[in-house]
Amino acid sequence: MKYFLISLAFLSAIFAHAQNNFVHAGDKNPSVKWVAAIHRADTNDIIFSFTLRSQKNKPALYITNATEIIKVNNIHFVGDSVFIEMPVFESKFRARVVNGTWQGIWIKGTSADDQVLPFTARPSVSRYQPKDGKAKFNVSGRWQVSFANDTSTSVRSIAEFRQKGNVVYGTFLTPSGDYRYQEGIISGNHLQLSGFDGAHAYSFTADIIKSNSITNGMFYSGAKYKEGWTAVKDPNAKVITDAVAMHLRPGEEKLSFKFPGLDGNQVSINDARFKNKVVIVQILGSWCPNCMDETKFLSDYYHKNKQRGLEIVALAYEYSTNFKRSVASLTKFKNQFHVQYPILITGVKVSDSLRTEKTLPQVTPIKVFPSSIIIDRKGKVRKFDTGFFGPGTGTHFEEYKKEFYATMEELLKEK
Repeated sequence: MKYFLISLAFLSAIFAHAQNNFVHAGDKNPSVKWVAAIHRADTNDIIFSFTLRSQKNKPALYITNATEIIKVNNIHFVGDSVFIEMPVFESKFRARVVNGTWQGIWIKGTSADDQVLPFTARPSVSRYQPKDGKAKFNVSGRWQVSFANDTSTSVRSIAEFRQKGNVVYGTFLTPSGDYRYQEGIISGNHLQLSGFDGAHAYSFTADIIKSNSITNGMFYSGAKYKEGWTAVKDPNAKVITDAVAMHLRPGEEKLSFKFPGLDGNQVSINDARFKNKVVIVQILGSWCPNCMDETKFLSDYYHKNKQRGLEIVALAYEYSTNFKRSVASLTKFKNQFHVQYPILITGVKVSDSLRTEKTLPQVTPIKVFPSSIIIDRKGKVRKFDTGFFGPGTGTHFEEYKKEFYATMEELLKEK
């Protein structure tokens, strides 16, 4: 099908339908705020917000989650239909424009068949409406969280919230990573949060029964997943990550691997480019939002420090063993974050229970994505990093960076 960019007249018509929500006609970049809903079969819709703008007579869409802004400029209109491709991940929208609203589907690639969910969007200023009035409680601060499926006492998670009036920003940190940027409200004693980044569609609801207790929590993810949760306010709460730690197997001290890059050429950890260098082996997947955050961080660090004797090499575990599909998805990562270090395709599915044994037999199983293995100038493994918490976690991200920088400074100064 041949695509045409939306005409200025058509875009203006959409803006006009939004009435009071758009910037006046004299502005150079008129914009409309929208609220979208991904509709689950159980009616627990996942809500997110975006702004539609006209830039040089072309549409641009900005998805907002708290302080995060995701720019989407791959938008095409054909007649009354709109086609949107997310900049990262195998994620896209197909919809019809009906009386100024969008009605269609969200399509997400998975390790099996594509996941397809109904999707609608309409012009609106607010993600959620305060149906129960002003917030009765302020949840700002740190909370110890118990998810219903975490039956082991060694698994502990936390939540961090910031509230002003009805509006709440926050995130959840678990041993396997953080849930990135969540945004919502408290109305009366009811909490609603949600976030959408192209790969993950999350929604959290709960009741606040007193200033230090949250109950009746439900977490909804994607098409079907749901899980209960509760929380108790605790400024000293911590995430315990011992259960997801990695180690060298007995008798091992170095890694040995060789995989094709995005261009098909083989790259080995024993190649000359890695010799006498400090090397970070990044373990990722193009389906993983936390990997997206780590890739942005590591790519920036590499740009600033590669001349000091630093190399990074990423090992990708994808949804399928189809090399062409993996290249397409990982190229989005590479282009979005200007990655200059090699990204290698292991050819092993992320869902393969023997993924570690088939690719990195020198180490114990890979349990979380992303993970990193840091190697010194002699080629020896010096540290495993399975505790990445991204920019949506605030002070936790700052603490992570502080420890990371200290480790890297020590290794880069070694001769």
